[in-house]
Amino acid sequence: MPENQKLKPTGFVQSCKGACRGIAYSFQTEKHLRFHFYVAFIVVAFGLYIGLAREDWLFVIYAIGSVIVAEIFNTALERNIDLTQPTYHPLAGIAKDIASGAVLITAIQAVIIGILVFSPYLGYK
Repeated sequence: MPENQKLKPTGFVQSCKGACRGIAYSFQTEKHLRFHFYVAFIVVAFGLYIGLAREDWLFVIYAIGSVIVAEIFNTALERNIDLTQPTYHPLAGIAKDIASGAVLITAIQAVIIGILVFSPYLGYK
């Protein structure tokens, strides 16, 4: 192995540190991810305020986690495309649009879950 090639992290703690760096990087560089975290904070605060049932929290946590994971995957894919295709290429643009579309679908799903979960607490059936 060449001397200048680094070994990838092998331990659990090292892997977790790398994952945390990735989350922090995404949070610092992606305004949409910050927006999703902001909305998640409001949803969690509202859920606590109205006394959301344990079973309903499962759906809310799933919805929030799905959107955040989709956004982080989108960030990783965009960075990979930028690395491998530094100049504009139509297929690179399409790949980025597809990844963004996946985030949009996940966000719409989360909104629908939110409506279904919260509406009974607000007096709607």
